[in-house]
Amino acid sequence: MPREDVRAFLRHLQSRYRGRPLWLILDRVPCHEAHPSQVLAGRLGIGLMWLPTQCPELNPVGHLWRELKRLVAANRQFRTIDEEPRYAERWFLGLTAREALRPSGVLTPSSWSHCWS
Repeated sequence: MPREDVRAFLRHLQSRYRGRPLWLILDRVPCHEAHPSQVLAGRLGIGLMWLPTQCPELNPVGHLWRELKRLVAANRQFRTIDEEPRYAERWFLGLTAREALRPSGVLTPSSWSHCWS
């Protein structure tokens, strides 16, 4: 994701959740670490928390992506290239909060996420 996309995403989040505390958990890809993106996040009041490098098991979104690929995309042929993202979007939006959190492991009592509760 280019740095401009990250900054557009930060602006969108801030406008969507105005007045609410907002924290993002990020990996250390260059577009996330770019100085202009970090400055903008600070200016918008968005806190940034960094995942340690070389620890993909700590990325809850990665687990959800893996589940999406397994259940939606694996061994499935779509008629058009546009059909797959629409199908994936319907799958994702149809998840309950519990179904979205379960693959990440954050619902388990031993989850690293409980240290911020």
